Amino acid sequence: MDDNQLLRYSRHILLDDIGIEGQQRITDAHALVIGAGGLGSPAAMYLAVAGVGTLTLVDHDTVDLTNLQRQIAHTTDRVGTLKVESAAHTLHALNPLVQVKTHALRATPEWLDTAVAQADVVLDCCDNFATRHAVNAACVRHKKPLVSGAAIQFDGQISVYDPRVPDSPCYACVFPPEAGFTEARCATMGVFAPLVGIIGSMQAAEALKLLSGAGQPLVGRLLMLDGRRMEWSEVRMPRHGGCSVCGGGEA
Repeated sequence: MDDNQLLRYSRHILLDDIGIEGQQRITDAHALVIGAGGLGSPAAMYLAVAGVGTLTLVDHDTVDLTNLQRQIAHTTDRVGTLKVESAAHTLHALNPLVQVKTHALRATPEWLDTAVAQADVVLDCCDNFATRHAVNAACVRHKKPLVSGAAIQFDGQISVYDPRVPDSPCYACVFPPEAGFTEARCATMGVFAPLVGIIGSMQAAEALKLLSGAGQPLVGRLLMLDGRRMEWSEVRMPRHGGCSVCGGGEA
C-alpha cells in the first residue's frame, strides 16, 4: 500500500485483528455483489470505503422513484438509469481507488459460473429464490464463501455459507429448492427503510471479516431480526445430509 492508502485505511490498520496484513488482503480482494438495491447499496458502499480492490456489481434493473426510500446508493436525478451505473458512480465518489465492474443483466446460472469463480467472496443481495439458489450452487461448485441477506417488511436475516468449511451448510441445506417457499417482494409487502441498511451493512461486515481473516464468520448460524421489537434471534444450522446441492455429509 502507498501512503495515500495507509492514511485512508488507517482506522482499520489500527485494529489488531486487521492490521496492515489484513487491510492488504482486503485491498487485493474481489467481491461480487448480486443486486444493487436495498441490501446491495449499503453492502457495496461499505466494501468500497473499506478498500476492497475490485467490486463487481450485477443488477438488470433501473432506478425507480419507489427505490429511493431505502436504496441509498441512488439519487433522485438518476431515476431511469441503470442501477449498476448509478451505484458505480456513488462508489467512485466514496473511494476512487476501488475498481468497480458493472453488469446490467440477470444473474443466470451460466453467467454466475464464470463470475463466482473469479471472486473471493460473494454477497447475495437479491430478492428472489431462483437467483439465490443459482448463486448458492455456483458458490458450492467453486468453493467460494457466500454472505446471504434478506429483508422484508420489518424482518431481516443474515448468514454465511462457506463451502471451504467441512461442516458448513449451504443455502440449499436451510432453504431447499424443492420446498417451494412463498416469494415475498418489497413491491407488494413493503419494507422498513433502515432494515435493509442494517442487514446490508452486516453483509459487508461479514465479507470483510472473511477477506481479512478477522473475527469469527457467521458460518452455521442464521441471525434473524424482528425490527418492530429490535430483537435478534439465532438458529444453529447443520449441514443437511440429503442436500441436493452440497451433498450434505460428503466432502
